[in-house]
Amino acid sequence: MRDFKKYDIWQLSHSFTLEIYKITSLFPKEELYGLTSQIRRASSSIPTNISEGCGRNSDKEFNQFLNIALGSASETEYLLILAKYLQYFNNEIAENQIEKINSIKSKIYKLKQILIQQQEKPKA
Repeated sequence: MRDFKKYDIWQLSHSFTLEIYKITSLFPKEELYGLTSQIRRASSSIPTNISEGCGRNSDKEFNQFLNIALGSASETEYLLILAKYLQYFNNEIAENQIEKINSIKSKIYKLKQILIQQQEKPKA
């Protein structure tokens, strides 16, 4: 079993989720059960799935949870774009958060590639 807290990608996605909670606290109150809730769930799903994957028994299972985390990261990216177009935060904040989520997506993808390479290595 892996310790999810030791993974840089978990730490980054956890910090990112905390930022999303702060930013969305400023969204209009009528969005509380709409966009605010959805972007919070999508962003928190990233470190949640990394954590759950770390508790699994194989690299193959871990990789599947990274796939789910990657999907949640893409969902989060779209919701950030939507919030930007709805002008729920300024362009600087929006672009900064979009840059962060794309960095997270890239790091998840790289970790997935490492796991795939490890699975393909012949066992002695």
